[in-house]
Amino acid sequence: MKTISSRDNPFYKDLVKLASSSQARRKAGRTLLDGVHLCQSWLDLRGAPAHCVVSEEALHNPEVAEIVARCEGLRAHVTSVPDALFGALSQVEHGVNLLFLVETPGAAQPSSLTVSAVLLDGVQDPGNVGSILRSAGAAGITQVFCSPGTAFCWSPKVLRAAMGAHFVLEIFENADLAALIDASSIPVLAMSGYAEQKLYEVDLRGPVAWLLGHEGQGVADELMSRATHQVVIPHAGQVESLNVAAAAAVCFFEQLRQRG
Repeated sequence: MKTISSRDNPFYKDLVKLASSSQARRKAGRTLLDGVHLCQSWLDLRGAPAHCVVSEEALHNPEVAEIVARCEGLRAHVTSVPDALFGALSQVEHGVNLLFLVETPGAAQPSSLTVSAVLLDGVQDPGNVGSILRSAGAAGITQVFCSPGTAFCWSPKVLRAAMGAHFVLEIFENADLAALIDASSIPVLAMSGYAEQKLYEVDLRGPVAWLLGHEGQGVADELMSRATHQVVIPHAGQVESLNVAAAAAVCFFEQLRQRG
């Protein structure tokens, strides 16, 4: 285990950039996982991180010590930093002061849609994106495609909201949703509060692609017109519509219910 004691350490400076800048994360193709749950999930599902970073005080935490030991057993790099320096690396208040530095997984984007997937058109709130990823993973959906206007999926806020769902999904960013829809071999269902067809009237037993739009503006017109179905979730009361993450959960688990 190595130790960093100075703010001028080059590796520490790189970590600070990754912790504070989405642009830096995109450019480096790396991100930070913060906390016991995300780090354990990565170890269980993806293996060793590129680097494990832990505060000196956190080493006395049994859960953290176990994760550090697993990393050392996998011959991953482990570095400790003073608690006073760790604050600049974490966005979690009262966290356990444990981080993994990981490579942002990348894969060649499919040219068409063949399995159940989620298409995110300009969903900007990181909490919503993370919640959608978490629901998708829990419902057995395997692919997520994000338009350029969607929140960066590997940002700390999205990672925390998704609670490890990233590690069971294929996530494709900067996707050309129009081209994907045009080439799709499965139905594409666009969610719209103005649609006439109800969600519960659609046959969801086979693969489908769920098209979800911006929190305020919804799905863009050019994508809406390409969808196989425009679907609404019926609801009672005076509330105009569901939050996009809540709507996504209803859709994914209705599909799961129909598939038995």
